[in-house]
Order: sequence, then C-alpha cells, then structure tokens
Amino acid sequence: MVIRPYGYRIWELLQSDLDGKIKDAGHENACFPMFIPESYLKREAEHVEGFSPELAVVTHAGGKELEEPLVVRPTSETVIGEYMAKWIDSHRDLPLLLNQWANVVRWEMRPRMFLRTTEFLWQEGHTAHVDEDDAMRETLWALDAYEKVARDLAAMPVVPGEKTPGERFAGAERTYTIEGMMRDGRALQAGTSHYLGTNFAKAFEIDYQDADGNLVLAHTTSWGMSTRMIGGVIMTHGDDKGLVLPPRLAPYQVVIVPLGRKEQAETTAAKAHEVAAQLKAAGVRVHVDDKRPQLSPGFKFNDWEMRGVPVRLELGMRDIDNGVVTLARRLPTEEGQGKETIPFDEVAARIPGILEDFQAFLLRRAEEFRDSHTRPVDSWDDFTAQISQGWALALHCGRTACEDEIKAETAATPRCIPAAGEADSGACVRCGEPSAYGKRVIFSKSY
Repeated sequence: MVIRPYGYRIWELLQSDLDGKIKDAGHENACFPMFIPESYLKREAEHVEGFSPELAVVTHAGGKELEEPLVVRPTSETVIGEYMAKWIDSHRDLPLLLNQWANVVRWEMRPRMFLRTTEFLWQEGHTAHVDEDDAMRETLWALDAYEKVARDLAAMPVVPGEKTPGERFAGAERTYTIEGMMRDGRALQAGTSHYLGTNFAKAFEIDYQDADGNLVLAHTTSWGMSTRMIGGVIMTHGDDKGLVLPPRLAPYQVVIVPLGRKEQAETTAAKAHEVAAQLKAAGVRVHVDDKRPQLSPGFKFNDWEMRGVPVRLELGMRDIDNGVVTLARRLPTEEGQGKETIPFDEVAARIPGILEDFQAFLLRRAEEFRDSHTRPVDSWDDFTAQISQGWALALHCGRTACEDEIKAETAATPRCIPAAGEADSGACVRCGEPSAYGKRVIFSKSY
C-alpha cells in the first residue's frame, strides 16, 4: 500500500489529535525493533497461535542463514514485554505508560486498501500496572479516546463494546472495540483495547516488588488504532462521486478555484490568494487551484468533488465586480442546498461555522444511516434477513462453536457486546441455549 501525500495528510491530522490525547494522559512515545526474535513470540504460546498464519519471518540476512528466525513485527507485546521486565523493579515504577507509532506487517491473502494490507501504519499503546483495577481503567481510557477520535474527527458514530471470548485478541483476558457501520451495512472494527491480565507478565517475568516487599506480577494492556481509520472515513461518508471528507480530517477544508483566462485569470487568482490569506488567518486549511491553466473549471470542480473537499469557492470576474465569492458544499445540507454567494468581508467569519455545520451534518447522517439499518431480531429467519441489510441485535449464548456456525452460514460475526445496550435475556438466536451477556450482541458482516 502506497499512501500519496493527500491521503497521508488525513493520517497526519488523525495522528496529531490522538497523539495529543495519549501524551495528555501521561504516556510517553518510544521506539522498539521491527524484527522480533521468534523465541519471544513462542514464550507466549496463545499469542503465537493467534498470529502464526499472518507472520512474515526472516530466515536469512547478511548473506547467511540466521541462527534464530526473526519475525517482522505484527504487534509489539512480546518485544515490549521483554523490556518492561528489565525496566520494572518496584511498585514505584508503575504504571509504565508507553506508546509507539510504527508500521507493522501481517501477511494478508486478500488485501483491501486501508482495511487489510500486508503493511500498515498504527499506534500501539503498551502499559503495565499494579493490579487489575488500574489496568482496566487504562483499557477503558484507550477505548474512550478512540471513540472520541472517531466521532469528533472522523464523524463516525462508532459503538463501543466488548468482544466475545471467541473474538478476543490472542493472549488477552478482555478485548474492547469500537465498531462503525459502513455505507454497505457492514461493520468496521476501527480501534481495539485489550486487558492482557498477567498472561504476558508471566511469559516475560514482568514483576515488581510491592510495598510489603512481595514479588508480584504486573497487569498489562495494549491498544491500537491504524490507517484502517482512513478506510472507515472513505466508506462511512463517500458516495458515487468519490470521497466526502469531514472538515476536521480534510487536507484542504476549502479549495478556491479562480475563473477566467489570461489577464482575467491573473486578476481572479490574485483575489483568490487574498481570500485564502484571510481564511488561513482564521485557521482554515485552504488551497488555491491556480497552477493548472490547461484544465477547465468544470474539470477542477469535479476533481475536488472526487477528492472530498468540504467547501469549494468559485471566483470569477463577475464575482469580483459584485464583491462576493460563490460557495458550493460537497453535499447539500440542512444549512445549504445549492450554491450561494458570500461577501468578501464575511468569508473569514462565516466559513469556519459552515465547516462545523458540515462536520455535524456528516455525523448526523451517519448516525441516521446506522440506526435505520440496525434492528433487534429474535428468530433465525429474521437474523439471516437482517444480516443482508445491516446489523442484527441478537441474544447469544456466547459459545465459540455457535459463533462458528453462524459465521459459516451467514458470514456474520459478533462485533461487540455494546456498552450501552439495554438489559435483555432469553434464548440464543441460533442454538436456543440461554443468552450469556444480559444484553443483545451486535452481529454483522465485516471486513
């Protein structure tokens, strides 16, 4: 996967916001090796079992066969666990709050750009704590941070919840997720947070001396969000014309297209840059499209629509004579249905509000779509019918074997036990055994 500058800027904007949240919560960024000795992974047997089909392994380097194969980093629990054990001696060393921005490799047989690729970018938080309570607070903090990034930046109305045992991260005691609904009704796992208990601490001897002098195993967590979020933005908001970008994640929030040829083009371009300077001073990311004279205005309008720019400003000689710019939104909203004009002296004051309205509109639209494609089901026939349209809220026994049967027949999996789900109980929609979670589980096809 090659991410061109326009797409990488989306990642930078998301990364900057999330990195600020991580640092504000007391975490520090670090850097760990990409190549992990195979023995590290084997020390946590369940972890290896969960990842083995996806591992890329280096067996030769420097012109000779290695004494021990090196695994290209699929995630860093094992290598970070090795160093946590060296760095932690006392309860005074805890909590240890680490984060890493990195690329990872998981060997995908059926790649989907931004969703499942062999190499992708992400952040991975790894922390160690004195006990389960402190580690669980960290686990749920990360989940909440991911939900805020998804809703506030990406305008994705994700549902936070816990994974069933059959869907947990390999080696975790509990796994939490945020799930978003895409425009085809499928679910996208947009971020995960794991309470690892003492599983990795046992394997890597991550222990500390408590206040009474006893040697105690630390409780660890890990959590991550990746470039999959870009795929989520594309599929949550996009349409047949191309991208639709939430203003807070748009590389260019406003593009100004000056119109006219020769002398007129020089005049409109100069005025466009004046308007752009006002917008930049107001904190708006703006671009003037005046370096492609060989292209028609219609081509440029279509090009920026395809790239998902939230607001386009058109500026011709007639606009200058009238003291206005012509504004077009990427999508019609309650606040604006078609093109409108804005006086030059009002542009800097009004555009930020228009962008915020567009951001809120995209979130509302996505929420309405999700809610209209989600419904509770109580029979197997209703379940299979609903899965073809969106999310099914169903009672579930919690057995992995039952989940496997559901997946084999419908391609649907339990996405999460929603944190805000209402209390409910009864018979499993598939096997009829008593439900296990006291509420309904979201089932859906996914990526």
